[in-house]
Formats: sequence, C-alpha cells, structure tokens
Amino acid sequence: MRNAEIKRTTAETDIFLQLNLDGRGIGEIATGCGFLDHMLTLFARHGRFDLTVTCKGDTFVDYHHTVEDIGICLGQAFKEALGSKKGIIRYGDITLPMDEALILSAVDISGRGGCYYALEIPTQKVGDFDTELDQEFWIAFAQNAGLTLHIRQLTGRNSHHIIEGAFKSVARSLKAAVAIDPAYANEVPSTKGML
Repeated sequence: MRNAEIKRTTAETDIFLQLNLDGRGIGEIATGCGFLDHMLTLFARHGRFDLTVTCKGDTFVDYHHTVEDIGICLGQAFKEALGSKKGIIRYGDITLPMDEALILSAVDISGRGGCYYALEIPTQKVGDFDTELDQEFWIAFAQNAGLTLHIRQLTGRNSHHIIEGAFKSVARSLKAAVAIDPAYANEVPSTKGML
C-alpha cells in the first residue's frame, strides 16, 4: 500500500493527514472551512484516494494559514506515499467540464515542484472562502509534492464551478500519473534513473 501520514503543528495550524493512493475515494475531512472540506472530499473521490484531514487553525484570522498548510501537508503526503516512484505512469492530464467551466490540468511527477496556474476566478469569495486561496493551495501542494502542475481555465464564469473543476481535474490527472504500469513496475520512468 502506498500511503503516508503527516502531522504538522505550528503556531497557526495543527494538522493530521492520512493518504492512501490506492484507495476507494473515501474522504474524511474536517478543516474548519466548509468550502475546503467540500473540495477535498471531491478530490479524494475523483482521484480514488483515501484521504483523512483534520485541522485546527487560526480561522478567526482568515483561512489563509489553514488552506496553505493543508496544501503543504497533502504535497508531503503524496511525495512520501510515492516512495521511489518505480512503475508509476508519471504523467497525467485531463480537460474536465464542470457545467459552464472547462478546466485543463496536467501533471508531471518530476521531482521538481512547480505550479503554473491560469484560472480567472470572477469573485473574491465563494461563501466565506477567499478565492485567491485556491492558487495558494495548489502552489503549496505542487512544491511539497515535487511535481509540475499546470491548471488552466478554458472557459467558465461561476467561481464555485471553476474551483471545483480544478480540484476534480487535478485529482483525475494525479490518479492517472500515480497509477502503476505493470510493464514497468520495477523501473523509474526517467532516463536519469530517478525522479
């Protein structure tokens, strides 16, 4: 089983996260931010990852520290769960429709962290969630997972749909990228011999 457990405690957040890459899509999420709970639940379902997240954060300030720190922990969990990366497909991409929104994501589990984010979210908030935090989450995730992540909005006008489309799209791209190719089960998919 490719899994990881991350505990991270700072003056701003206290996070416990468990990840199983070969799960059934079960999400047990309690971050203190309802919208983020929703996004992580559907991320788990669409990636077929079993994901448990609990966070006690300084949400009386805002959700920034909670969102960014969970992105950090989720990225660290992916990196740990992937281990040597032997046998993985490495790449994944999808163009995913979410009603009027159409979101493209592409992943390379390269060992190099980078997030290339091109979403234009029309409102500053969805509920009480600051929409600019979506980008902060994906940057923290990609840097800590050591993967290259592209997220691009092809169309869309509803902020909720755009962000939800991104979470679903990235989950599906990651599902493809972390899958094991039986023909190459003992090989690292790189001419360098490591990722």
